[in-house]
Amino acid sequence: MIMGTLRDLQFALQLKIEELRQRDTLIDELELELDTKDELIRRLQEELDRYRTTVSLPGPSAASAANSAHIEDNQRTKRKTVISEPFSLDPVTLALVSQINCDKSQETQRLIQAAFLKSDLLKNLDEGDLRAIVACMYRTTINQGCYVIQEGTIGAQAYVLEEGRLDMTKDRLKLLTVEPEDMFGELGLLYNCPHTFSVSAQMDSKLWVIDRKSYQTVLMQSGLNRLSHSVELLNSLPFLQSLPEDVIMKMCDLMEETHYTDGDFIIRQGATGDTFYIISKGQAKVIEKKPGHEEQAVVSKLSEGQWFGEKTLWGEDIRTVNVMAAGEVTCLVIDRETFKDILDGSVFDCHQELQRSNEAAFESDMDPGLLVSSTLSDFQIICSLGVGEFGHVDLVQLKSNIKCLFAMRVLTKKLILNDGQREHVLREGRILTEARCPFIVRLHKTFRDAERLYILAEACLGGDLYSLLKEKGYLDECSTRFYTACVVEALTFLHRQDVIYRDVKPENVVLDERGYAKLIGSRCLKKVEVGKKTWTFCGTLDYMAPEIILNKGHSLSADFWSLGVFVFELLSGGLPFSGSDPMTTLTAAVRGIDHIDFPNTISKSASSLIKRLCRSNPSERLGCQRNRAKDIQKHKWFEGFSWDGLCTRTLTPPVIPKVERPLESSTCHFYNEDSVELCTNWEDF
Repeated sequence: MIMGTLRDLQFALQLKIEELRQRDTLIDELELELDTKDELIRRLQEELDRYRTTVSLPGPSAASAANSAHIEDNQRTKRKTVISEPFSLDPVTLALVSQINCDKSQETQRLIQAAFLKSDLLKNLDEGDLRAIVACMYRTTINQGCYVIQEGTIGAQAYVLEEGRLDMTKDRLKLLTVEPEDMFGELGLLYNCPHTFSVSAQMDSKLWVIDRKSYQTVLMQSGLNRLSHSVELLNSLPFLQSLPEDVIMKMCDLMEETHYTDGDFIIRQGATGDTFYIISKGQAKVIEKKPGHEEQAVVSKLSEGQWFGEKTLWGEDIRTVNVMAAGEVTCLVIDRETFKDILDGSVFDCHQELQRSNEAAFESDMDPGLLVSSTLSDFQIICSLGVGEFGHVDLVQLKSNIKCLFAMRVLTKKLILNDGQREHVLREGRILTEARCPFIVRLHKTFRDAERLYILAEACLGGDLYSLLKEKGYLDECSTRFYTACVVEALTFLHRQDVIYRDVKPENVVLDERGYAKLIGSRCLKKVEVGKKTWTFCGTLDYMAPEIILNKGHSLSADFWSLGVFVFELLSGGLPFSGSDPMTTLTAAVRGIDHIDFPNTISKSASSLIKRLCRSNPSERLGCQRNRAKDIQKHKWFEGFSWDGLCTRTLTPPVIPKVERPLESSTCHFYNEDSVELCTNWEDF
């Protein structure tokens, strides 16, 4: 009986084992089938992505407002400079934004913050800034069948869906369904751009809205508060109180913000150091290990506004204690050499005397008196050089001296005013009128009548670098080095005047008759005092620095980011940060240069230069540290390059343009002098 039972059990066990084998085989077959289907899905997804790129679909989070141009098309067309309307933090704006502040439940705040974190662009905002933006978002409802956004309209708001469902369409073709906790319309917070899609309600829905003015106000106020806090901390230090305000502002501009987590050593006892620290936020413990003792003792605690390491500023560089972060800590940091350079006033030394001594060498052979006394009727038009956003440019010559050629920009006032660009045009004129730099196109004088501005400028007829790049595909290292050096000299001159350019790109670099490169005028020009920042969303998207994109406030350092992109494009013919739509381009820039693959046409030394110019932290960029532009000039990529030869114009340019001077007989057009007067005050628009 027992034997029979044992056999039965063995048989049952064999049956179970066989059943398990069959199940394993079935599982293997199903896994194989699943892998096959996954591969099919992947291929279909790739096809869908290609299709989406063709019709310019937004991303799954509805965050990427798309642009229909492909990268290749963008490179064939000159890229447009984007400038948002002038913005200032006035008391009225602050009051309006504070009134918008709406009460929201914890659940609602969590939903809105989650939507921001799903946005590839806005997830990079600081936590405090995000909370402030969420606080002033207001609620709106949309009825079934109604539109939130219509394709082709200009947007100035971003939306987060709380309840309901929305359809996103392009050319009446459905792209995707917007679900609760999705965000869309983010580009409208940055600048005036037409929507490339429509959004309508499947059912009655509830949304939260943030408009551009509120968004900019919150971020600008936050940035100014941080700047003010830094200045306040510096002014509170007894050993700095005798320093003048401009020196304090320079220190504030060059101090780096460093973050530490709980338990991190900020300084170590016995280590050599050259860095001074001020606690901006949080607390730190001072720990000392005394001779003959194994244990370390907490000597004291440091909190916000307190400092340590000040002895290193005057040469004592051995740390006598440990300082450790107690929780999250933020410190403002400056090293001894930078501090000494600020005190010596040498922080902005960029071989100024050499450049100034050679400025006279680049003046025209023409008698300057001819221009001083000239009127508009003294010029005759040779031909048209091109059409711009607000008018056109003519090649002109003086009737009394036909060898003297100029470019005359003829701008229509109404177009400038309608686009809200009056302030930017006036600023450009004021800055260029005073600029005397051989690497910047000279503005000579201006005339006006009731409808137009006539701006007489130096004529550079060798074409722009964008056209040269388009013709050649990419430039060799020697050519790129020469043109980059010209731009560095131009930026050095502007930065000495506390002027930021904000629109470095090949389109804005032209060649004169000898082949030397010069920066042209730009509405992005602005004077920004040392230690201060500006918040205008301004520049060309492919060249824009992260701090401009994220509305963190920017200064002269943004130009060095653009310079890095400039070098990359000249050497490769492509762009490091680009995509099929503006959101992809801006997001790539915010992610940073470390995520970019460099083509083989860019050497290791050039890659090093580009990566050091395109650092995400503005204070870490080459050109922004204590030696300023000298650090760029001394980089190994410029090894052997004659900067003196560039400034004295003894270097042979890589390309000598073939410029044929027009014959006198070809001129037949004249300006009408009626009601035209000399424009000496730029404010009288």
